[in-house]
Amino acid sequence: MGFAVAATAVKPFLLIRANHSTALDLSSDRTGGSVSRSKKNFVFVVNPRGANGCTGREWKKLLPYLRTRLGEHCNIYESITSGPLHGVDITREAIKEGVDAVVAVGGDGTLHEVINGFFWEGQPVAALGQGLKPSTTLGVSDVLIPLGTASDFARTFSWRNDPNEAIERIQRGLKSKLDVGIITGQTGEHHFFINVADIHLSAKAGYYASKYKGFGNFCYVLGALRAFIGHESRNLKVKIDDGQWEVFHNVTAICIGNGKYFGGGMKITPTADPSSGKLEVVILQDFKWYDFVFKLHKLYNGSHISEKNVCLKR
Repeated sequence: MGFAVAATAVKPFLLIRANHSTALDLSSDRTGGSVSRSKKNFVFVVNPRGANGCTGREWKKLLPYLRTRLGEHCNIYESITSGPLHGVDITREAIKEGVDAVVAVGGDGTLHEVINGFFWEGQPVAALGQGLKPSTTLGVSDVLIPLGTASDFARTFSWRNDPNEAIERIQRGLKSKLDVGIITGQTGEHHFFINVADIHLSAKAGYYASKYKGFGNFCYVLGALRAFIGHESRNLKVKIDDGQWEVFHNVTAICIGNGKYFGGGMKITPTADPSSGKLEVVILQDFKWYDFVFKLHKLYNGSHISEKNVCLKR
């Protein structure tokens, strides 16, 4: 599914295209590579500052149990991130070494970095000596260990925020395919995402929410309310797939997802499917702060799409 958006002004302030999702195969058996093959090799990418520091504390308690459950069949390598985007570099290096899986330990931010680490200059990263053939399992839909503030992507699969259950999924070897959305910027650079990519107010809300992490999931509500201060809706031109450009007036936010939830449990793209090959687009028009407050329950249960100022595109 293709999606493009631009401002209606003479010089676009924003131009992003979400190309047809790229399916990552999580089901192939791997051989070869530069690391030991006597056991499976799993790299766990841990953001110790996630969930206001809770991720790091919980990981230390979880690691002995993880080694007990998986140590007989897997070599477990923990990689602690030291700052923003470090997870991208860790993931790329692990893939080049030919590990069997890279597992995100944390929330959606950690997961986002791991996803982008699977790609370089728009192409999948491959193990050294294996040419262009990817050789590493993406530890996301089947082996994400949710220890973040929201862990919204896990909600799409109805997983509880329980790391012990995640370890059981890893041990059972559950595998599937997952689509990855591609965003192409004005200069041609590629950025990758799963779950939900958002534009305008909701993107600002995510930034402000990071300043209220001490409030747990409620930080996203606080972030959204803060984002409304000084916010101005814009007229945007939108094109989906090979359709015509269509003008949407007074756009407050656009959310593009292959997962259902964002913002600590808001069911923003309620019928999205991570493996359908399609993205779901929700456009909020002329939303005021009081609309957000009084319709908040609808955002959480997915019934907001019935509102007259909400447009759903597939």
